[in-house]
Amino acid sequence: MLTESYFVSVAGPPLANNTAFARDVGIYEHTLQPSHSTANTFKKSSAPRHCLAVSDTHVFTAQEDKSTVHVYSRAKGNQEALVTFPERIRSITLQDDVLFLGTQEGRLIVWEVCTGRQVTTPACHVQAVSCIAATPYHLVTGSDDSNLHVWSVPRLLELDSTIEHEPQETLSNHRAAITSLAISQSVNPDTNVCVSASKDKSCIIWNYQLGIALRTLLFPSAPLCLSLDPCERAIYVSSDDGSLYAIDLFAEKALLGPRNAEESSTAIQVSSAFGATPQEAGPASCMALNYDGTILLSGHPQGQILRWDLSSRADSTELADLNASVTNIVFVSPLPSPRPTRPVVVVKPFLGSRTYNFTAQLDTDMVEDTRFSAMVKANGIPSGALEQAILAFQAPAEDTMGDQELRKENEELWEVVNEQRALQKKTLQRYLEAKSANA
Repeated sequence: MLTESYFVSVAGPPLANNTAFARDVGIYEHTLQPSHSTANTFKKSSAPRHCLAVSDTHVFTAQEDKSTVHVYSRAKGNQEALVTFPERIRSITLQDDVLFLGTQEGRLIVWEVCTGRQVTTPACHVQAVSCIAATPYHLVTGSDDSNLHVWSVPRLLELDSTIEHEPQETLSNHRAAITSLAISQSVNPDTNVCVSASKDKSCIIWNYQLGIALRTLLFPSAPLCLSLDPCERAIYVSSDDGSLYAIDLFAEKALLGPRNAEESSTAIQVSSAFGATPQEAGPASCMALNYDGTILLSGHPQGQILRWDLSSRADSTELADLNASVTNIVFVSPLPSPRPTRPVVVVKPFLGSRTYNFTAQLDTDMVEDTRFSAMVKANGIPSGALEQAILAFQAPAEDTMGDQELRKENEELWEVVNEQRALQKKTLQRYLEAKSANA
């Protein structure tokens, strides 16, 4: 059975003077499957919403109302570095070995953790960057100024210092501060979408590459956080009145795709909630879905972490009480993508031009994998093996050396058989001629 784990951050002072809770713990690593337990804790951190990022080797947290980021080593279980930036940090996200940070002044800071290279954009947002969502190719930033910016990741990482860093698209349909963002990992320009939540009591589904609003969802109260299904078939939203909503994008009355019969400008009123958080817990401030999208976890201001079974839609069950406001929940994939290198230690950012050294550990052998070992390590049937099998069916059969020798022997035997048949026929003809002459 796969082991699923997730990280939780808390902020603010303890809610109760209880000696059962560890002191100064700001980050918890929990195991969800096969049984819930606390695997590790990290101290001296107070991370607000959208300020927690986790890699295979490190945990990054931006501190509340500060310009510092704490870096923790997952292997050692302690704080590895404290990094200070020029402006207060409001949001962070991690993509591979690059940490993206949104500042209070509306700037975007890019930090390559393996080289220490830092890139800072102009203040493209008028107010603070409240949330960030990333893919390997694009970055979407949401701000308190109600706008979304779409950035090209390769252009942000361009080594040419003379390039001006400006967003590719600006999405400006909201009328209040952006509270949450979720983005799909699709690389198809027609299907890659992102979903934004705002204090104007709406969520908008975007085709962010084309800058088009695909659908607007209206709620009775302002949505605080949202999560996108791993298969991108549904959206889960928590509002400030404690309600939890599930919006199926491809139901019988589809909101997206070819089965959608309505115009994209038609707003959808969402009124029926699938659940409500307990009044003593407060509205969910953060949410996250597990690997297969069957379990939803919600974090609450009164310290509770609630589990929602999406298959049965039963009432929530409490997994933990952390005695402090829960601000972030981040799942770690039980099947991480293979990578050739991994950062052992982070390199602090450095402003200015210099020669950068890439500091990482080789995570694979120097020799190439054999075909058998590649198939053993792959999840399911490797795509390369499937392609070779299909091509083998389509291509005409090729003769091997053994087939050629067998064919040659077969031809020689047939020559002997044909000679014997001809001799038998000639002998029989002479016998019939002699017999008729004697008669």
